[in-house]
Amino acid sequence: MSLFSAQNRVPLTLPGGVAAQPSIQVDSNLRRWFSRNLGLWRSRRQYTFSDDQVLHLDMNLKMEAFVHPEVGESRYRFSWWSDQEDQHSDEFFARKPWFERNGVMEATLWGHQLQRSRGYLTGDPVRTRLRQVDEHETILESHYQQWDILEHIRLVDQDRYRYRAIYSWENGDLSIVEHHHEIRMSDPLPPIDDD
Repeated sequence: MSLFSAQNRVPLTLPGGVAAQPSIQVDSNLRRWFSRNLGLWRSRRQYTFSDDQVLHLDMNLKMEAFVHPEVGESRYRFSWWSDQEDQHSDEFFARKPWFERNGVMEATLWGHQLQRSRGYLTGDPVRTRLRQVDEHETILESHYQQWDILEHIRLVDQDRYRYRAIYSWENGDLSIVEHHHEIRMSDPLPPIDDD
């Protein structure tokens, strides 16, 4: 008997035509997902470039929310920096000087889009499309200049850890693959009141 016979099929509805409830409830509220990312993170990164060069880098990330967004549903500030005495950082930025050792970006959530004050690989403003996979993972898609960027961010173990996979295509060719393993260093910081 075939594994795909009618006897082995899983019914899509319960007897009596009542639809089965999914085993997990998907939280599609992106504001809630972003609030779970607030705080200070230690980011241990591996970059693989199209020339098969593999580099490692440790970074610090801080994500804060504004008390009163000027526009949109919510507004955030992302800051990043590397430790000056880190040997991997010195090597990384010497080999890839177009990456920034530190910086700040602000972003506004508009439904399923994030309007950023700057891009990942550019200083120009960027619009990013958001798709929630489930209550723990969101996918970000950005297209600007010659770049197409796909980023998966997953919160793990009650938001104590975060995993990010980033794929960057330049003019249609996959140029950079990144894996970031991140550890939460602090709980959310007080909201920014810029009144």
